[in-house]
Amino acid sequence: MDNGINTKGLYIYGIIPNYYPAEKYRELDNINVFNISFGKVSAIVSKSSVIDYRQLGTEPLAKLLVDHQRTIENIMNMGFNAIIPMKLGTFAHNTGAVLKILERGYPLIMEVMEKIVNIIEIDVVSTWANFNQVLAQVAVHPKVIEIKSRIEKSKVRITQSEQLSVGYLVKQILDEKKAACEIRIIKALNPFCQSIRPHDVMNDQMVSNTAYLVNQSQSELFEKALDTLDLEFGDELNFKMIGPLPCYSFFTLEVNELHFEEIESARQELGLSDYTTEKTIKQAYLDHVKIFHPDTNPGNPSPIIFERINKAYQVMVDYTRAIKPTSRDDQFSLLPDAITENSILVKIRE
Repeated sequence: MDNGINTKGLYIYGIIPNYYPAEKYRELDNINVFNISFGKVSAIVSKSSVIDYRQLGTEPLAKLLVDHQRTIENIMNMGFNAIIPMKLGTFAHNTGAVLKILERGYPLIMEVMEKIVNIIEIDVVSTWANFNQVLAQVAVHPKVIEIKSRIEKSKVRITQSEQLSVGYLVKQILDEKKAACEIRIIKALNPFCQSIRPHDVMNDQMVSNTAYLVNQSQSELFEKALDTLDLEFGDELNFKMIGPLPCYSFFTLEVNELHFEEIESARQELGLSDYTTEKTIKQAYLDHVKIFHPDTNPGNPSPIIFERINKAYQVMVDYTRAIKPTSRDDQFSLLPDAITENSILVKIRE
């Protein structure tokens, strides 16, 4: 939603199904949240000032993240085992705005809800048990020895470029070692999960950081497989398992508010009329790409125009995704009233 500053509103943590007993929902008061129901689902919210979290400093953003995740996991631990997390910093100005989000996202929400029944996320992080020892092993790698020997034999002073080449080679070998370990880990755990989502490692000492989507009936087998891996790697790697978690890495929902001004700008950029279709939008984009792509137009200012065309196309793609839940016709309107009516896009975070 359009996040104002210091205005009263609601913070949305996630979405749960409505098939629990009524007294179960009253328990949410114990963690200072409540539910707003629409159809077969409810949004879990708390009263909050509406802020733009993108403008927050590191410390308040970290506090918001901790509160966000702790609340979602508390809801899960209370027995609401099917919960779709919302993206960090999702605010709405009032109950009506929450209901509009649920209404606009309802087909997607129901689709995801079916997928996460009895499903959990387990994150597995592996790190080098002795990083200095790993570096020592890399130092005696034949390729490293060869390049060091060649540098030492030269009678000129070692250049910065040569020093960098050694550093790049060490990093390459270290990355190869990490990749080999990660492949072994994923191969061992893959039979006991439905999907895998690798995350970036935080530093050189971290080998892998991967989220696994696991059926609860397979969680014990998953943990046993992880224990076996721990034994196989011995003193080489340390493993940390985090979970069970809601499906943060796979099904977190994001809410975008589309504005008439940006859609009108995109319409003009692509040369679209007031009524259009997905096929027309795609063809208009391809036609403009042929004219303004930098590879086919060297020497003119087309890169800037090409960037605008790509941005316009993405805006129109988002609008078509927002309008699909209510549109029964191939053709749809780009007039102000239609855009206002279809201004909310609910999607899975990419």
